[in-house]
Amino acid sequence: MKTHRLAELREFLMSRRARVTPAEAGLPDGGRRRTPGLRREEVAVLAGVGASWYQWLEQGRDISVSPQVLDSVARVLRMSSAERRHLYVLAGLNPPALQAEVPDGSMCEGLKRLIDAWMPYPAHIMDQYWNCVAYNDAAAAILGMRPGIRQNCLISFFTDEVYRSRATHWEANAEILVAQFRSACSEAPDDEGFQALVEEAKEASDEFTALWERRDISPGGLMNKQLDHPVVGTLHFESTQLRVPARPDLAIVLHTPLQVADTVRKVEWLATPEGRRGSMYPVAG
Repeated sequence: MKTHRLAELREFLMSRRARVTPAEAGLPDGGRRRTPGLRREEVAVLAGVGASWYQWLEQGRDISVSPQVLDSVARVLRMSSAERRHLYVLAGLNPPALQAEVPDGSMCEGLKRLIDAWMPYPAHIMDQYWNCVAYNDAAAAILGMRPGIRQNCLISFFTDEVYRSRATHWEANAEILVAQFRSACSEAPDDEGFQALVEEAKEASDEFTALWERRDISPGGLMNKQLDHPVVGTLHFESTQLRVPARPDLAIVLHTPLQVADTVRKVEWLATPEGRRGSMYPVAG
């Protein structure tokens, strides 16, 4: 397996070097070249490493490498976040977290179409700080998502009285939610965005503070939710977080109705014209 990995490293580095022109690397063209892209010696100079060492690396020799040197090579070869992560894997190092590239408008539109297609069941999209980026009509009608509240799934869980009044097992879910958020924070311990959000949650809720100090950890994924909707009564959902590798900064949260308490029929009725008219009541209900 190691021999295969190093062979893949050799081919990968050669292919990345061949696609970078001298001009893109800030070098004079120097006239006609026998092979496309940069020379090995040029990569070594630009990355600040020895020419022999880089030659050994590209030949797939079993040598010691550091994250700092790999980052320099990745920078010179103009690697994307996914390519840089792949380079780490091939070099036998613990790979860095995948970073989102320049936001792709078509990607966001596609994710919005996904949650709209999940109707009549609730779905929403949140970023790495659990800010709500988008939600469908069912999330508004059933979960109480709406304009005018703090658009952050952690803060609103503890401060939105509408959601709290509907969540039958709010206390039990609060324990899971805080443990999942601490797990998300642990992936970026120096991120000031997470630190600021934790401080905001502490100021907003003593309940959050008490749970946060327990230091429980739980990976994000599945959570069962039971809601008491003011129009149709008891609803049971399985909440699932999904990640899209191309947008690691976003998570899609889908609520799947369970075959309990006639949830499917109730949710589907809420999406009908009759159900929409029946739900026209003050939101605080």
